[in-house]
Amino acid sequence: MKKLISLFAIGLFLSVASCSKDEDPLDNAVVINPNTNKQQTGSSANALLSDKKFKSMVVEVVYVNGFEPSPQAISNFVAFLTARTYKPGGINVVKRSIPSPGNAPYTNEEIVSIEDANRTKYNNADEIAVWAFFADGKSDKDTDTSVILGTAYRNTSFVIFEQTIQGLSDSPFEPNRSLLETTVITHEFGHILGLTNLGTALQSNHEDATHPKHCIEKTCLMYWSSELGGGIGNMVSSGSAPQLDSQCIADLRANGGK
Repeated sequence: MKKLISLFAIGLFLSVASCSKDEDPLDNAVVINPNTNKQQTGSSANALLSDKKFKSMVVEVVYVNGFEPSPQAISNFVAFLTARTYKPGGINVVKRSIPSPGNAPYTNEEIVSIEDANRTKYNNADEIAVWAFFADGKSDKDTDTSVILGTAYRNTSFVIFEQTIQGLSDSPFEPNRSLLETTVITHEFGHILGLTNLGTALQSNHEDATHPKHCIEKTCLMYWSSELGGGIGNMVSSGSAPQLDSQCIADLRANGGK
Protein backbone atom coordinates (compact mmCIF):
# COMPACT_ATOMS: atom_id res chain seq x y z
CA MET A 1 0.00 0.00 0.00
CA LYS A 2 1.79 3.10 -1.21
CA LYS A 3 1.02 6.10 -3.42
CA LEU A 4 -2.14 5.97 -5.51
CA ILE A 5 -3.82 3.96 -2.80
CA SER A 6 -2.88 0.42 -3.53
CA LEU A 7 -0.04 -1.61 -4.77
CA PHE A 8 -2.17 -4.31 -5.95
CA ALA A 9 -4.83 -4.41 -5.19
CA ILE A 10 -22.32 -15.87 -7.18
CA GLY A 11 -24.74 -15.31 -9.88
CA LEU A 12 -25.29 -12.26 -12.03
CA PHE A 13 -28.50 -10.51 -11.07
CA LEU A 14 -29.99 -10.07 -14.51
CA SER A 15 -32.86 -7.96 -13.26
CA VAL A 16 -30.52 -5.11 -12.32
CA ALA A 17 -27.35 -5.78 -14.26
CA SER A 18 -26.34 -6.43 -17.82
CA CYS A 19 -23.10 -7.00 -19.67
CA SER A 20 -22.24 -6.32 -23.25
CA LYS A 21 -19.05 -6.65 -25.28
CA ASP A 22 -17.90 -4.52 -28.17
CA GLU A 23 -21.42 -3.22 -28.66
CA ASP A 24 -21.28 0.05 -26.77
CA PRO A 25 -21.12 3.17 -28.95
CA LEU A 26 -18.25 5.48 -28.15
CA ASP A 27 -20.61 8.35 -27.52
CA ASN A 28 -19.82 11.07 -24.99
CA ALA A 29 -22.99 13.05 -25.58
CA VAL A 30 -24.09 12.69 -21.95
CA VAL A 31 -20.78 13.78 -20.46
CA ILE A 32 -21.14 16.63 -17.98
CA ASN A 33 -17.61 17.05 -16.63
CA PRO A 34 -14.91 14.37 -16.98
CA ASN A 35 -13.03 15.95 -14.09
CA THR A 36 -15.63 14.57 -11.68
CA ASN A 37 -14.07 11.17 -12.43
CA LYS A 38 -10.53 12.36 -11.83
CA GLN A 39 -10.61 12.86 -8.07
CA GLN A 40 -8.92 11.23 -5.09
CA THR A 41 -9.53 7.54 -4.45
CA GLY A 42 -12.34 7.05 -1.96
CA SER A 43 -13.83 10.51 -2.46
CA SER A 44 -16.85 9.15 -4.38
CA ALA A 45 -17.60 6.32 -1.94
CA ASN A 46 -21.01 7.65 -0.90
CA ALA A 47 -21.99 8.42 -4.50
CA LEU A 48 -21.15 4.84 -5.49
CA LEU A 49 -22.77 3.23 -2.46
CA SER A 50 -26.03 5.15 -2.23
CA ASP A 51 -28.77 6.18 -4.65
CA LYS A 52 -28.92 9.71 -3.30
CA LYS A 53 -27.50 11.19 -6.51
CA PHE A 54 -26.74 8.36 -8.92
CA LYS A 55 -29.44 5.79 -9.58
CA SER A 56 -27.37 3.56 -11.87
CA MET A 57 -23.76 2.63 -12.61
CA VAL A 58 -21.84 1.85 -15.78
CA VAL A 59 -18.54 -0.02 -15.61
CA GLU A 60 -16.31 0.49 -18.64
CA VAL A 61 -14.04 -2.56 -18.88
CA VAL A 62 -11.19 -1.99 -21.33
CA TYR A 63 -8.55 -4.65 -21.90
CA VAL A 64 -5.55 -5.09 -24.15
CA ASN A 65 -6.07 -7.70 -26.86
CA GLY A 66 -5.37 -11.13 -25.37
CA PHE A 67 -5.86 -9.99 -21.76
CA GLU A 68 -9.62 -10.01 -21.35
CA PRO A 69 -10.79 -10.81 -17.81
CA SER A 70 -12.79 -14.00 -17.44
CA PRO A 71 -16.59 -13.74 -17.75
CA GLN A 72 -16.91 -15.36 -14.33
CA ALA A 73 -14.76 -12.68 -12.69
CA ILE A 74 -16.86 -9.90 -14.24
CA SER A 75 -20.05 -11.66 -13.16
CA ASN A 76 -18.66 -11.96 -9.63
CA PHE A 77 -17.72 -8.28 -9.67
CA VAL A 78 -21.26 -7.25 -10.65
CA ALA A 79 -22.63 -9.48 -7.89
CA PHE A 80 -20.30 -7.76 -5.42
CA LEU A 81 -21.51 -4.34 -6.56
CA THR A 82 -25.14 -5.41 -6.42
CA ALA A 83 -24.73 -6.74 -2.90
CA ARG A 84 -23.13 -3.55 -1.53
CA THR A 85 -24.54 -0.60 -3.51
CA TYR A 86 -27.96 0.92 -4.05
CA LYS A 87 -28.41 1.33 -7.79
CA PRO A 88 -32.11 0.80 -8.62
CA GLY A 89 -31.48 1.80 -12.24
CA GLY A 90 -29.06 -1.11 -12.66
CA ILE A 91 -25.38 -1.85 -13.13
CA ASN A 92 -24.26 -2.09 -16.73
CA VAL A 93 -20.88 -3.44 -17.86
CA VAL A 94 -19.54 -2.49 -21.29
CA LYS A 95 -16.38 -4.15 -22.59
CA ARG A 96 -14.01 -3.53 -25.45
CA SER A 97 -10.42 -4.25 -26.40
CA ILE A 98 -7.62 -1.89 -27.40
CA PRO A 99 -4.21 -2.53 -28.97
CA SER A 100 -1.25 -2.75 -26.64
CA PRO A 101 0.02 0.69 -25.57
CA GLY A 102 3.47 -0.95 -25.69
CA ASN A 103 4.82 0.68 -22.53
CA ALA A 104 5.15 -2.26 -20.13
CA PRO A 105 6.18 -2.33 -17.38
CA TYR A 106 3.70 0.41 -16.60
CA THR A 107 4.25 3.37 -14.31
CA ASN A 108 1.32 4.94 -12.49
CA GLU A 109 1.60 7.93 -14.80
CA GLU A 110 1.34 5.73 -17.90
CA ILE A 111 -1.77 4.02 -16.52
CA VAL A 112 -3.38 7.43 -16.00
CA SER A 113 -2.46 8.45 -19.56
CA ILE A 114 -4.00 5.26 -20.99
CA GLU A 115 -7.25 6.02 -19.20
CA ASP A 116 -7.30 9.63 -20.35
CA ALA A 117 -6.76 8.55 -23.96
CA ASN A 118 -9.32 5.73 -24.00
CA ARG A 119 -12.04 6.36 -21.43
CA THR A 120 -15.46 7.18 -22.89
CA LYS A 121 -17.79 6.83 -19.89
CA TYR A 122 -18.10 9.62 -17.36
CA ASN A 123 -20.67 10.59 -14.74
CA ASN A 124 -23.87 12.11 -16.03
CA ALA A 125 -26.98 13.39 -14.29
CA ASP A 126 -28.00 10.14 -12.62
CA GLU A 127 -25.43 7.51 -13.66
CA ILE A 128 -21.98 7.13 -12.12
CA ALA A 129 -19.23 5.72 -14.33
CA VAL A 130 -16.31 3.43 -13.43
CA TRP A 131 -13.17 2.69 -15.48
CA ALA A 132 -11.40 -0.69 -15.23
CA PHE A 133 -8.29 -1.35 -17.32
CA PHE A 134 -6.74 -4.81 -17.77
CA ALA A 135 -3.12 -4.38 -18.76
CA ASP A 136 -0.82 -6.51 -20.89
CA GLY A 137 2.22 -5.90 -18.70
CA LYS A 138 3.38 -5.70 -15.14
CA SER A 139 3.74 -2.75 -12.80
CA ASP A 140 7.07 -1.00 -12.62
CA LYS A 141 6.74 -1.38 -8.83
CA ASP A 142 7.26 -5.16 -9.00
CA THR A 143 10.25 -6.52 -7.11
CA ASP A 144 12.02 -9.87 -6.85
CA THR A 145 9.87 -10.79 -3.86
CA SER A 146 6.45 -9.28 -4.61
CA VAL A 147 4.36 -8.24 -7.58
CA ILE A 148 1.55 -5.74 -7.93
CA LEU A 149 -1.74 -7.23 -9.05
CA GLY A 150 -3.81 -4.06 -9.24
CA THR A 151 -4.09 -0.42 -8.20
CA ALA A 152 -7.03 1.86 -7.35
CA TYR A 153 -5.77 5.29 -8.33
CA ARG A 154 -8.75 7.63 -8.79
CA ASN A 155 -12.25 7.94 -7.37
CA THR A 156 -13.71 5.77 -10.15
CA SER A 157 -10.64 4.17 -11.72
CA PHE A 158 -8.56 1.06 -11.21
CA VAL A 159 -6.08 -1.07 -13.14
CA ILE A 160 -5.59 -4.82 -13.03
CA PHE A 161 -2.23 -6.15 -14.16
CA GLU A 162 -3.77 -9.04 -16.06
CA GLN A 163 -0.52 -10.34 -17.49
CA THR A 164 0.79 -10.80 -13.96
CA ILE A 165 -2.43 -12.51 -12.86
CA GLN A 166 -2.27 -14.90 -15.81
CA GLY A 167 1.29 -15.78 -14.86
CA LEU A 168 0.21 -16.65 -11.31
CA SER A 169 -2.88 -18.73 -12.04
CA ASP A 170 -4.37 -21.78 -13.76
CA SER A 171 -1.42 -24.13 -13.36
CA PRO A 172 -0.66 -26.80 -10.73
CA PHE A 173 -0.38 -25.34 -7.21
CA GLU A 174 -1.70 -21.98 -8.38
CA PRO A 175 -5.19 -20.49 -7.89
CA ASN A 176 -7.96 -20.58 -10.44
CA ARG A 177 -7.71 -17.53 -12.70
CA SER A 178 -11.24 -16.24 -12.29
CA LEU A 179 -10.91 -16.66 -8.53
CA LEU A 180 -7.71 -14.63 -8.47
CA GLU A 181 -9.19 -11.98 -10.77
CA THR A 182 -12.29 -11.74 -8.59
CA THR A 183 -10.21 -11.23 -5.46
CA VAL A 184 -8.04 -8.50 -6.96
CA ILE A 185 -10.91 -6.68 -8.69
CA THR A 186 -13.13 -6.59 -5.61
CA HIS A 187 -10.24 -5.67 -3.30
CA GLU A 188 -9.32 -2.70 -5.47
CA PHE A 189 -12.93 -1.63 -5.74
CA GLY A 190 -13.14 -1.87 -1.96
CA HIS A 191 -10.57 0.94 -1.88
CA ILE A 192 -12.71 2.95 -4.33
CA LEU A 193 -15.62 2.43 -1.90
CA GLY A 194 -13.48 4.08 0.74
CA LEU A 195 -12.13 1.00 2.55
CA THR A 196 -10.37 0.92 4.88
CA ASN A 197 -10.60 4.44 6.37
CA LEU A 198 -10.11 5.88 2.89
CA GLY A 199 -13.18 8.07 2.51
CA THR A 200 -15.59 5.74 4.29
CA ALA A 201 -15.36 6.39 8.00
CA LEU A 202 -14.44 3.61 10.41
CA GLN A 203 -17.28 2.40 12.63
CA SER A 204 -14.79 0.40 14.71
CA ASN A 205 -11.02 0.30 15.09
CA HIS A 206 -10.02 -2.19 12.39
CA GLU A 207 -7.46 -0.38 10.23
CA ASP A 208 -4.11 -2.15 10.06
CA ALA A 209 -1.48 0.23 11.46
CA THR A 210 1.29 -1.71 9.70
CA HIS A 211 -0.51 -1.65 6.35
CA PRO A 212 -2.63 1.55 6.36
CA LYS A 213 -5.97 1.59 4.52
CA HIS A 214 -6.33 -2.16 4.98
CA CYS A 215 -8.33 -4.26 7.44
CA ILE A 216 -6.65 -6.06 10.33
CA GLU A 217 -8.73 -9.21 9.86
CA LYS A 218 -6.74 -11.84 7.95
CA THR A 219 -9.81 -13.41 6.35
CA CYS A 220 -11.26 -10.08 5.15
CA LEU A 221 -11.14 -9.10 1.49
CA MET A 222 -9.46 -5.84 2.53
CA TYR A 223 -6.55 -7.55 4.28
CA TRP A 224 -3.31 -6.26 2.75
CA SER A 225 -2.19 -9.54 1.16
CA SER A 226 -5.15 -9.48 -1.24
CA GLU A 227 -3.17 -7.08 -3.38
CA LEU A 228 0.27 -8.64 -3.55
CA GLY A 229 1.13 -11.72 -5.58
CA GLY A 230 3.42 -13.05 -2.87
CA GLY A 231 0.72 -13.29 -0.23
CA ILE A 232 -2.55 -13.85 -1.99
CA GLY A 233 -2.25 -17.63 -2.32
CA ASN A 234 -3.24 -18.25 1.28
CA MET A 235 -6.31 -16.06 0.95
CA VAL A 236 -7.75 -17.98 -2.00
CA SER A 237 -6.69 -21.44 -0.82
CA SER A 238 -10.24 -22.22 0.28
CA GLY A 239 -11.41 -22.19 -3.34
CA SER A 240 -13.51 -19.04 -3.01
CA ALA A 241 -12.72 -15.36 -3.07
CA PRO A 242 -12.36 -13.62 0.31
CA GLN A 243 -15.37 -11.65 1.49
CA LEU A 244 -15.65 -8.38 3.37
CA ASP A 245 -15.76 -8.92 7.10
CA SER A 246 -18.52 -7.53 9.30
CA GLN A 247 -16.51 -4.45 10.28
CA CYS A 248 -15.91 -3.38 6.66
CA ILE A 249 -19.58 -4.02 5.83
CA ALA A 250 -20.61 -1.87 8.81
CA ASP A 251 -18.42 0.96 7.45
CA LEU A 252 -20.07 0.74 4.02
CA ARG A 253 -23.58 0.67 5.46
CA ALA A 254 -22.88 3.77 7.54
CA ASN A 255 -21.80 5.54 4.32
CA GLY A 256 -24.94 4.73 2.36
CA GLY A 257 -24.30 1.17 1.20
CA LYS A 258 -26.00 -2.16 1.84
